[in-house]
Amino acid sequence: FRVNAGPVQAYVMVPGNKTRYLSELVAGDEVLIVNTKGETRTAYVGRSKIERRPLILIEAEYEGKTIRTLLQNAETIRIVDADDNPLSVADIKVGDEVKVYVESNARHFGIAIHETVIEQ
Repeated sequence: FRVNAGPVQAYVMVPGNKTRYLSELVAGDEVLIVNTKGETRTAYVGRSKIERRPLILIEAEYEGKTIRTLLQNAETIRIVDADDNPLSVADIKVGDEVKVYVESNARHFGIAIHETVIEQ
């Protein structure tokens, strides 16, 4: 499979409850794949390439907090809606409900820590 993940400063989950920046990944690195039930499995990066592509800002609200992410703006880029169906970012509209991963820990050098960090 193929992943058009987003901007180089975005995080990806890796084994060991860690994260890495997309820009750090190279062929052979392990990453986690998550299904709609939250179950994970390990996969390996086949290749990593950085290209300029148009991006779209996606904002969601969760428990009164705004969550933002940038994704490639293309019909082939999909997120998961509340019913576990793929939703193209090209078709997303205000009011759509989507699934996100939320964790309570902050992160420092990719490792979960118990500290307050506010990212804006």
